[in-house]
Amino acid sequence: MTTDSSAPESGLSRRKLLGAAGLGALAAGAVGAGAGFAIGDKPVEVVPDPDALPIPFEGKHQAGIVTPAQDRLYFAALDLTTESRGDLILLLKEWTEAARKMTQGNDVGEFGAVAGSPFAPPEDTGEALGLPPSGLTITIGFGRGMFVDGKGKPRFGLDGKLPDRLKDLPLFSGDRLDDALCGGDLAIQACANDPQVAVHAVRNLVRIAFGRASVRYSQMGFGRTSSTSSAQVTARNMLGFKDGTANIKAEDAKDLDDFVWVPKGDGPDWMVNGSYLVTRKIDMRIEIWDREPLEGQEAIIGRTKGSGGPLSGGDEFDKLDFKAKGEDGELAIGKVAHVRLAHPDFNKGAKILRRGYNFVDGSNGLGQLSAGLFFIAYQRDPEKQFVQIQRNLAGKLNDVLNEYIVHVGSGLFACPPGVTTEGYWGEKLFA
Repeated sequence: MTTDSSAPESGLSRRKLLGAAGLGALAAGAVGAGAGFAIGDKPVEVVPDPDALPIPFEGKHQAGIVTPAQDRLYFAALDLTTESRGDLILLLKEWTEAARKMTQGNDVGEFGAVAGSPFAPPEDTGEALGLPPSGLTITIGFGRGMFVDGKGKPRFGLDGKLPDRLKDLPLFSGDRLDDALCGGDLAIQACANDPQVAVHAVRNLVRIAFGRASVRYSQMGFGRTSSTSSAQVTARNMLGFKDGTANIKAEDAKDLDDFVWVPKGDGPDWMVNGSYLVTRKIDMRIEIWDREPLEGQEAIIGRTKGSGGPLSGGDEFDKLDFKAKGEDGELAIGKVAHVRLAHPDFNKGAKILRRGYNFVDGSNGLGQLSAGLFFIAYQRDPEKQFVQIQRNLAGKLNDVLNEYIVHVGSGLFACPPGVTTEGYWGEKLFA
């Protein structure tokens, strides 16, 4: 029997202690490198590493949508293996509590990874011990399969709760979808500036779900391919081009209201302040692309590879002139250039908030790089936004970029609003 003096203190978290020490070490290191050691009794000013800090978990909207995109992603889609409404609600409550702790740099559970009984499995898997929060956000989505089965029969007592906009995406021209990389009843998007922190988050949520849900597919990503804040520079995709220059930014309040958040009266009440998440796994034919001359690559995209400026002239953020012509009398931005066909002017004004990531899954059986883009986009109405744009892009007669890419995975999820300090994900759905 454990004595009082050796019993773990309730709420004790070694990760919390080590994490705080790690954050301090990072700060001291940063200061030491730039300012040297303290002189006499004058304290050294501590400047925390901004990439290591926590991001608030509670709020009107879920974090991880307009949050400035972190550098790393771990995404997982799960199938529910229980048919019990009570099991599902309990799972969402347990996930919320675990996410609330992990996003603030704490272990899962009361005793975490190392402070519990030595005769029981630890509550936390432990690979994030000593690591700071690293800007971790965890965003949850509900797939159509959580509401109805394959025959349209309601599940979990959610009769009448299925949003009209949560319907299967159509098959687009050129799609080569692998069923094993599509769909899912639940989605977890974990983003962080340290890949181990993101993996730790998903691993522990999957562990908690044991007996109630299992992983259908997952994807790691790196090097965000879109900036979601005007304070961030535009990142590059695996084709070497700046990607998402015209993306909706966190500072664009009107665009967020018009194109990202679900307003009252625009669907079921439980989705107000939520958003719809579209995922697409896009393989790239890297070796073929790499043999394309620079001039050809730029013509395909419609922008210069260096600055990202449009071929109609100007720098990255200058307005695109789709009527401008070059010295040869031809359109500077071709009729089938990617940037033209994806632009709101050619898609009934549709915009989306992108926050995708590059991926490399090793090499394929032919020795070629298995790489591409894990496309992620948030929107208010998938049919009027993503579907509209993708229909304009899909097919070999449309976007000429399709010669170098192929869509192999697809998903659509309804992301509920954020939670209060005492609430849980999907609370209004099950009220």
